[in-house]
Amino acid sequence: MRRVVWSIVVGVVVAASAIAGIALTRRDPVPPPASDAAAAARRPRPSTGPSSSSTTTTTVGRRGSGSPVTLAFGGDVHFEGHLRAALLANPAGVLAPVAPVLSRADIAMVNLETAITERGSPAPKTYTFRAPAAAFDALRGAGVDVATMANNHAVDFGPVGLADTLAATGQKGFPVVGIGADDSAAYAPHRVNVRGQRIAVFGATDVLDDNLITAWTAAPGHPGLASTKGPGLDRLAAAVTAERPRADTIVVYLHWGIEGQTCPSPRQKEVAQRLAAAGADVIVGAHTHRLQGGGRLVASLVAYGLGNFVWYNEGGPRGATGILEVTVTGRDIDSYRWVPARITGGIPRPLDGPAATSAAEAWAASRSCTGLVP
Repeated sequence: MRRVVWSIVVGVVVAASAIAGIALTRRDPVPPPASDAAAAARRPRPSTGPSSSSTTTTTVGRRGSGSPVTLAFGGDVHFEGHLRAALLANPAGVLAPVAPVLSRADIAMVNLETAITERGSPAPKTYTFRAPAAAFDALRGAGVDVATMANNHAVDFGPVGLADTLAATGQKGFPVVGIGADDSAAYAPHRVNVRGQRIAVFGATDVLDDNLITAWTAAPGHPGLASTKGPGLDRLAAAVTAERPRADTIVVYLHWGIEGQTCPSPRQKEVAQRLAAAGADVIVGAHTHRLQGGGRLVASLVAYGLGNFVWYNEGGPRGATGILEVTVTGRDIDSYRWVPARITGGIPRPLDGPAATSAAEAWAASRSCTGLVP
């Protein structure tokens, strides 16, 4: 597995084989994806040591250092029900079926939709999720490099659970975004340098129960989440714009949309347009428990719904999942492809053969209601 240098956010703190995916667009020639984890291990590795260039404002061209970088994105992850026992039995290997896909990317990211705690009191809501700190071992073992925790379950066990979550990220040394000891930390990006390309990754949620918005949103001296509710969208857009001079590629992972819907809501489109205008290059999201389409919004790439990823409810469309692979060179989206999978036993398992072809075609067809272009 490749090694990257991580510069962790202050205070805290994704196909199968190449056959399984369908290349959807390509502007510049880029190398084909590696076919397995062993090939991933042969990828050129990012430089090691402190990466001051990842935070330094430098005038560079649109394509940055000129080196392509592969990003991989999966959807919602938790370890509820039978997944908890599987996690505790084999933290580093529980996600092995999908590890070769995630591991071949330079940066892989998911939405960790759970509190990391064994304490605290459940919030007054229908569903509350929590997991032991071994969840970070599972993500790392699968090749995930950073997770957003800006979602409507990260603070399910109150201030105590939030404090445990923040402590666990530090103890495990696992990068997370969209959550922090205060607003400065929650709205800050995770920065990493890959072959001279400065990548900045943000996380934020547009989904919070109305009665929990104030308590769960990070503020000065108050731990919590980066939110796009109310003035939060202005705050996030400003953070993206401020980051633009010192980043070659900016990624924003959002928790957004309406549960059960396969087309993006007007609000999702509004948020995507605002962030693209602010300078975001790749905008992805999840929450609806369904796949939603993706494509280009002017120069940015938007994927509205990555669906469930590691999840206990896998029946019907809830079990349709996959990994979005994106190759970027600075601000240019060189190519992107959907690598389809199916959740079985709570774990995403990449498809192959006709099943993979059919699923990838279905994902491409879902773009029809998004207003995006290939």
